Amino acid sequence: MKRQRGLKRYYRNLETHNDFVDMQKSLLDFSNPDAWFDNWHWHFDWKGFGNNSFKRRKPHLDKLFRHFEILAELIKEFKKEFHLYVFLFDYESSSDAIFIHTSNPNNNCEFPIKFPSLSKQSNLTNTYLQTYIDKLEEYVKLYGKVDENFCILYKNNVGQPIFYEQTE
Repeated sequence: MKRQRGLKRYYRNLETHNDFVDMQKSLLDFSNPDAWFDNWHWHFDWKGFGNNSFKRRKPHLDKLFRHFEILAELIKEFKKEFHLYVFLFDYESSSDAIFIHTSNPNNNCEFPIKFPSLSKQSNLTNTYLQTYIDKLEEYVKLYGKVDENFCILYKNNVGQPIFYEQTE
């Protein structure tokens, strides 16, 4: 197996680099009244380093939630209703992402978004991830399953709440 070079620098940059700096002027222009988002999302562990080790996943999660706070601050000037939420999978770190969704001309996904079969009761089997999520007290947590168990997190005071059909 080929050894990955530059991991120390990679993880050091995770702690400090703001991925949204360059996007703010073009893609994330919340001052534009015509802006819309069709489940726009951003992943933080593109290569899936955290798939096999929570030690490698945690820095990506830390960065993801730092960027959630950055977006929550930037999006305050947005004049449209929106959803801002995080999707975390039980073991698939490369799929963890932040999402922004508004009504949009594509009509691929309705707004407000509605998720079927979610629960406030955790179904995660990754105990390290569950412990991490439990520490995020200011977030609403909803759990579900598609191919893998997942958790959706959002804040009540940031955008619209996520609508869902509750399961037992």
